[in-house]
Amino acid sequence: MFRKDSNSGKASQQQSEQLSAGAKKDHGACEQDELVPLVRIADVHFSRGERKIFSGLNIDIPRGKITAIMGPSGTGKTTLLKLIGGQLRPDQGTVEVDGLDVHQLNTKELYRLRMRMGMLFQSGALLTDLNVFENVAFPLREHTRLNEALLRKLVLLKLEAVGLRGARNLMPAELSGGMARRVALARAIALDPMMIMYDEPFAGQDPISMGVLVKLIRQLNDAAGLTSIVVSHDVEETSAIADLLYVISDGRVVESGDPGSLRESGTEWTRQFMHGLPDGPVPFHYPALPLQADLFGEQA
Repeated sequence: MFRKDSNSGKASQQQSEQLSAGAKKDHGACEQDELVPLVRIADVHFSRGERKIFSGLNIDIPRGKITAIMGPSGTGKTTLLKLIGGQLRPDQGTVEVDGLDVHQLNTKELYRLRMRMGMLFQSGALLTDLNVFENVAFPLREHTRLNEALLRKLVLLKLEAVGLRGARNLMPAELSGGMARRVALARAIALDPMMIMYDEPFAGQDPISMGVLVKLIRQLNDAAGLTSIVVSHDVEETSAIADLLYVISDGRVVESGDPGSLRESGTEWTRQFMHGLPDGPVPFHYPALPLQADLFGEQA
């Protein structure tokens, strides 16, 4: 009968072991990639004229998570997004995105990196002369060479994801504030980015629109495996979807952690912000002379 070839059997066993080792190596590499932050902000200093915005800011944005950057108005949250996108350059420190030092890239490299980033602007920033369909199609027309049939399908899928496929022929002026924000979100995901930055996504929204946006941000992040950075001072809505919160003030991170731990924080500043207390480290009164001196003393 047939005789088993021992050399062939050994070769087959070795090949199997190599494939197994390779699979383990690939799995280990994937796990290692997940542990490396997608965005790393290290010792960043930034000023506008005499005003210091950041003084040694350190933030790590993990992959595949929703990270919220929170703090009072005027603390530089939107400025931080511009630093990540390369629109602004820090005075000191580094901003890395997916292992790339953003501010060491040339123009071509920076544009290539930005194609992998989606941005939801605070105002929505829709192009007012284009209808909903063409607003979402704009980045696809600008950066790809898709034929019209495929482009149409992709645009409709993106609009379907935000619940507005039926509004594709409307102009921006015909949209409510919440609808405009959702169209802007569809445009932000048009190129299937690795991450999306949200600049005050809940500002000026009614409760229903706000609820829809909260749901969409969470669903899109999980379904598409995105990394999301949400800049906001809306504590309730942001805490409901964030995996990680950074609270910043005076140019630095005051505290970071999951929403539950920050709500129970013993830090007075964090407690005042998370619970909306009217007085605390951020005082109710703007610095001034004592009232009595101001009322009865000499006029300044």
